Amino acid sequence: MAEARRYSTVLRAEQTALTRRRILAAASRLFLERGYLGTTLSAVAQVAGVSVQTVYNVVGGKAVLLKAVYDVTLAGDDEPVPLRERPEFRAVAEAATGRECLAGYSAVGRMLSERLFPLVNVLLAQAAAGDTDLAAFVATIEGERATGTRNVATFVAERFGLRAGLDVDAAADVLWALTSPDLADRLVVRRGWGWDRFERWLGTAMADALLGPDAD
Repeated sequence: MAEARRYSTVLRAEQTALTRRRILAAASRLFLERGYLGTTLSAVAQVAGVSVQTVYNVVGGKAVLLKAVYDVTLAGDDEPVPLRERPEFRAVAEAATGRECLAGYSAVGRMLSERLFPLVNVLLAQAAAGDTDLAAFVATIEGERATGTRNVATFVAERFGLRAGLDVDAAADVLWALTSPDLADRLVVRRGWGWDRFERWLGTAMADALLGPDAD
């Protein structure tokens, strides 16, 4: 009897995980096609082949759904290895020089931006429309980005040192500005640079700004 209950519990968990993946895939598609403001839970439910109540039960309301889509897109799969444990992030932490460290950080930024770029661009374009949930979400991800760039600036300062006259606060602000989605959009898309050129430029720009143009 106990074994049967365990099997039933595992089966329900697997079914819930599959349903969740269908819902998130449907929501991701609709957010990209219609934007956050144009997407309804009814439409998500229809595309996923479930009821609206199931969307609420398995994931949550639209704001929660957006955060879940963002997190899965950022991580790259539904059961991610923590980002900090992935090889790209370890390369940043284990770099021998500050310039190598920031080149690695540029590669990480490129990897994450390629995943998130379409979704984030849609969200930023609609954020000024007055929807409080969307505005709060955009503020949250910008705050998370600011925390991340400050952590990198602190690491570079402690491990390699910053150029004369630059403190961690200013270095964090520089990284936050250089890694902004708007800047990537302007250079990669509008000016036609492509991601390879942008990644090389960004790594050099960050290193020159934080370490000085002649630093290793």
